[in-house]
Formats: sequence, C-alpha cells, structure tokens
Amino acid sequence: SHGRILGMLEKLSGPSKTGLEKLFGVSKAGSSIRIELLAGLATFLTMAYITVVNPSILSTVLTLEDGSKLGTGMEFNAVFTATIIAAVVGTLIMGLWANWPVALAPGMGLNAYFTYTVIFADGYSYQQALTAVFVAGVVFIILSVSPARKYIINSIPKSMKLGIGAGIGLFLAIIGLSNAGIIVANEATLVGLGDVASLPVLLAGLGFIIMAVLSYRKIPGSIVIGILVISIIAWIIGETELKGVAGSVNNPSHAFQLDFSVIATAGFIGVAFAFLFVDFLDTAGTLTSIANLTGRVGEDGEVEDIDRTLLADSSATVVGALAGTSNTTSYIESGAGIKEGGRTGLTAVTVAVLFAACLFLAPLAQSVPAFATAPALIFIATYFLRNIKDIDWNDVSEYVPAALAAIIMPLTYSIAYGIAIGFVSYVLIKALSGKGRSLNYASIGVAVVSVLFFVVKVNS
Repeated sequence: SHGRILGMLEKLSGPSKTGLEKLFGVSKAGSSIRIELLAGLATFLTMAYITVVNPSILSTVLTLEDGSKLGTGMEFNAVFTATIIAAVVGTLIMGLWANWPVALAPGMGLNAYFTYTVIFADGYSYQQALTAVFVAGVVFIILSVSPARKYIINSIPKSMKLGIGAGIGLFLAIIGLSNAGIIVANEATLVGLGDVASLPVLLAGLGFIIMAVLSYRKIPGSIVIGILVISIIAWIIGETELKGVAGSVNNPSHAFQLDFSVIATAGFIGVAFAFLFVDFLDTAGTLTSIANLTGRVGEDGEVEDIDRTLLADSSATVVGALAGTSNTTSYIESGAGIKEGGRTGLTAVTVAVLFAACLFLAPLAQSVPAFATAPALIFIATYFLRNIKDIDWNDVSEYVPAALAAIIMPLTYSIAYGIAIGFVSYVLIKALSGKGRSLNYASIGVAVVSVLFFVVKVNS
C-alpha cells in the first residue's frame, strides 16, 4: 500500500519535476523527488493518529458521579475538520516558505490541557479557550520576528525544558489510562485500578503492545496501525459501531468562534501564557533537534532560517485557533521522514497533501472508540518521558525543580501549574543555594509571573 501511495504522488509530481527541483532545491540538498515523497509518506504515517486523537480529546464528554454529562461543547466532526485544516495550512507554510522537511499539526499535551484544565477545571467555554490559543499564537508571531526569540530559546534552563517535557508525558499518560478504564477514581486512594478483565481495558492493553512492538521493529505508522487494529476488532465483535469509511465532513461549526469577553482577566492571561510558553518550548526543542539532523546548524551555533520556521509554526497556531482547534506545533515525528532522506520543504508539502486527503475519511475517524486511541496517548507519553534521562541528576538545584514540575502536571491536571511551581522552585532553590548568579532574567521573569498568577488565583 505504501508503494501505491508513493506511485500516485510521483504521478502527480511527474510533469513538474524540474519545477519542484528548482522550487525546493532538492538536488542541492542532496536528495531527489522520490526520496522527498517517500520521506513525506513516512512522516505522515507516524503522525496521522492526530486526525483521530485530537478530535477525540477536544470533544470529550465526562460522566459525573451523579450520572450527568459534562462536555467541552465541541463536536468531533468539527474538530476533525479543524485539525486537518491546521495541519495542511501549517505544513504548507513550513514547506513552501521555510523549505524545511517539518510537518505541523495540533500538539499533544496542549490539547489535553485545553480540554481537561482550561474547560473542565477552570470553567472556560471552548470559544474562550480558542481565544486564548489565538492570543498565544499572535504573541508567538511577534516573538518570532523579534530579537527576543533567540534570547528566550537560549535562556530557558535545559533542566526545566526536560522536566516540562516529561511532565507533559505524565499528563498524557494519566488521561490515556483513564480513558482506557485502567485507572479509575477511588475515594480512599484518589485513584485505583479499574476492571482489568473488561473488554475495553483488554483491547486498550493489546493496542499498546501492538504499538510498542511495531515501533521496536521500526515499522512506519505503528500508532496508526495499533488504533486501526483495535478499532477493527471492536467493530467485528460489536463493541462499537462502524459508521462508514469514506465521506466528507459537513459540520465545520467551530471556525471563527472566538470569545474575547474575558481577555483582560488574570485567569485568561495565565491560560494564554501557558499555551504560549509550552508551545514555544516545544517548537524550539523540536526545530533545534531537526536542525541538527539536517545539518542546518552553522559553526556559530545559529540555526539556518530559524526565523522562518518559528513564524511558520506560530502562524499555524493562529490558523488552527480560527479553524477551531488547540495549538498547532512542529512535530518531532518529522524525524521519521528525515531518516528516510527528506531534506527540503517538498517532504512537508507531501505530508500536507496526504493530510488533505483525510478530509474524505471522516466517518471512519468518527467510528474509532476511545479505548483504541487511549493506548496511543500512553505510548506517546513514554516518548515524552525519555526527556528525564538528560537532566543533570548530580545537581539538586537542577533536578529537583524539573522533577517537581513533571510531578505536579498530572496530579493537578494542569501543565500551567507544573510550569509555574517548577520555575518558582527553580529560582528560589538556586538563589538560596548560593547559585543566584547562574539565574537569568528569563527564569526570574517566569517565576515572578507565576507568583502573581497564584496570588490572583487565590484571591479570585
């Protein structure tokens, strides 16, 4: 099937191969049209899960203790459309303008924060949450075209970047485990083990094993394959209904639904700051890693065209918010395409074309049950947790704040709280340990803003 898809892409590009060579500088980059198309297919397969997982998270409906339902107010189909629009537009900007082999889509972690913290815990409407994403995107654009971007990227302590990444992984894990029914609420111990003999739990466990084994064997699309296998089993045995395969979405109802009514409140500013901060950190880390893989880092340490890539990423967040989804960000899964030899924006454009084709598979996406996507969250969480190995475990003033930030996120269901408490502890521990001179203005500034955030929250 991979060969058929690649053949179709080659036919589409056949008449204009010379034009593509010139537009993307394929030969100059040491690549070829075929390699770039194959790389785009590889990247797409590793991140196609987002077309199902993101709508599932943003359209979550919780069943409360009294049996009542609490939902985000967002419709699966509408978020499905918004997810693809954000991925297509953002990836096209990255490919055509920045000429990087990087794909973009709504980011994992921030979509969970959007749903479980901003809407369910803090009580904002999805329109207000989208507005916070939009504001964060606009500020991100401003930072991307200003000298501040370089200072901020270089000033955030490495340990805090790693700790925040690990915390996002733990946050995704607890959501995935809960959606699968593996962990449940328990009055005595807060959380407990669910019914491990139930069919959804068993299928979720099988899905996780499939993803891990296929990933180990380096089979592209391991997450997508795992989701599809569990879904097919569920359809066959009647655990869930297959609503169809092909068909377009006729409900893009969340587009341009922004609500600026609470924009001047401290709580809203805190939410927007969390979206901005995590998105900026995630993007900076991803693009830096990809720059190293593709040889785009100069002898002076400067990353080639970093201004264009950051601007492409931030613009995609604005587009995504207007379309109706949480923050859009650069995907580290782009590394799959780079391993296949992708070196130019043609790889990204290929990914965009494949994402656009998904618009006609809406019924299939809507038929995927929560226990099929839950193992994807857990599996992705394990990837995020790899960050902790690079923390300096010989320096208490480095690893304690980083670990604290990671622990706080899942236990409070809030990425923002983890960032805030982590930075406050980082600055205080450094200062009181006689290492105050190692602190920079960026860290101190984040800590001060975090304290003000908590002061306002306590008094509100």
